[in-house]
Amino acid sequence: METSKIFPSVETPDEGHQNTFKNCDELLPTLPQSKGWWVDQLFQYQGFWIHSLGIRGSMLINDHFKPRPTDIIVATSPKCGTTWLRALLFSIINRASFDFNRHPLRKANPRELVPFFEGIIHKDGSTSFVDGIPSPRLLSTHLPYSLFPTRMTDDTSACRFVYICRDPKDVLVSKWHFANKLRPKGVPPLSLEEVFDLFCKGVSHYGSFWDHVLGYWKASLESPKKVLCLKYEDVKKEPLGCVRKVANFLGVPFTPEEENKEIVEEIVKLCSFENMSNQDVNKSDTRSQENPISNSDFFRKGEVGDWANHLSPQMSEILDQITEQKFQGTGFSFH
Repeated sequence: METSKIFPSVETPDEGHQNTFKNCDELLPTLPQSKGWWVDQLFQYQGFWIHSLGIRGSMLINDHFKPRPTDIIVATSPKCGTTWLRALLFSIINRASFDFNRHPLRKANPRELVPFFEGIIHKDGSTSFVDGIPSPRLLSTHLPYSLFPTRMTDDTSACRFVYICRDPKDVLVSKWHFANKLRPKGVPPLSLEEVFDLFCKGVSHYGSFWDHVLGYWKASLESPKKVLCLKYEDVKKEPLGCVRKVANFLGVPFTPEEENKEIVEEIVKLCSFENMSNQDVNKSDTRSQENPISNSDFFRKGEVGDWANHLSPQMSEILDQITEQKFQGTGFSFH
């Protein structure tokens, strides 16, 4: 399916958007900076290390985004199952619209069907692209929960967030592989020791992994009807139960008739790593200036526990200690 048939055309930016761009451009040089994991610069913004696109997107969301009661935000820290969650939510919400044998996910990468919020909020300099998407809007984000405006996060807003997180040891290894795929030819690869040090310090795209998780976890405790937190490991272990849980949370539970037709099983099968990674569209390794990340870059292993093949026992112990310390007393655990 061509995304042009799903999403609207874009208008010219107005003065309000230009002011946000100007404010962002003036702000960036004043922020603490660090080298990113591939080539881009990271800036410390409201407690998180974020690249300029994410900061500009966050500022535009705060200044101009008009939430709707039916909006669904697919939220993740990078390399926690973003592609998988996008596919699952798109399939759940649109399950009555498409035949599984001719489903859009067989022809399009999930990022084409669930657009990257802070990336497309200023497509061609305007928010009209997002404004024109028909409801219910599915938007994917890596932004920390605290960076969203209160009109999206307070209890008077019906806008909902579905968040997935993952064992930080697997996140680190996945992010390391991903970063080295994206580093230009001629630029030396990052060593595992280097990224381990940065990850532990929170100098990583979208900031400290642990702070990112805690932001959404605490929000899910305070507003359980607004924020749902999933664990990658649980979705791998009990995919059918997790899909039902998401559908219930979104107010579109599966009917007895759908259960009899095994629609839940069809969604899980369609969105499985094995099925999606074998689609021709997801085997593409084409990169461009507009899309510096190829579809194939999003599919490596999708396994739980692959960290054991890479991390030393000392690295594993340090990460577990940080996790225990950060999550102590919060009620959150990966075990």
